[in-house]
Amino acid sequence: MHMSTISIIGSGSMAAAIADRVAKAGHTVEVMGRDPTKAAALADRLASGATTGTYRAVPAGDIVILAVPYSSAAAVVADYGDALDGKVIIDITNPAALDLSGLFTPHGSSGAQEIANGLPASAQVVKAFNTIFGHVLAKGGRLDAFIAADDAETKARVSTFMESLGLRPFDVGELRMAQTLEALGLMMIGLAKNGAGTWDFAMKVDIG
Repeated sequence: MHMSTISIIGSGSMAAAIADRVAKAGHTVEVMGRDPTKAAALADRLASGATTGTYRAVPAGDIVILAVPYSSAAAVVADYGDALDGKVIIDITNPAALDLSGLFTPHGSSGAQEIANGLPASAQVVKAFNTIFGHVLAKGGRLDAFIAADDAETKARVSTFMESLGLRPFDVGELRMAQTLEALGLMMIGLAKNGAGTWDFAMKVDIG
């Protein structure tokens, strides 16, 4: 993939872990967030001339990573409105209840599908990164990354982008499969707190 600008909305730990991988891969990172001070602090920490974008402005990147908690995703998408026209939006959220009793998405839907409902029709939503813990992503290494989206060309672009980060992308199907990926995210949290006894693991596909 030719090096390009990737916009990241958010400045928390997951935003930082992804931004770091993206910068190390040689892409230009644009950090945008509701708190401009935090966004600027994250941009300053990154390699390769990261920039800070204005919150609500049209992102510089064609790929926009929505790295905010699920509880604020709808509000952020509403804030941007038509500024996200024609963009590829990567939704990384895990809409898990804090007590891990389940997912707080409407029955038969997913966080990704709910986010898609609030976006301009020309934007393409891709579910990705929600099954990789931030600190594991930050350590580097080749990790398996699951993606779900409706548009084949968009998935191909995002797969190429993820490969450039040293990840191994796996297409799991259409966007409705985000429900399954979000359930997998919840399962991983349960595994960390119980049988694995550590947050220091990743899901790996063993083919053949």
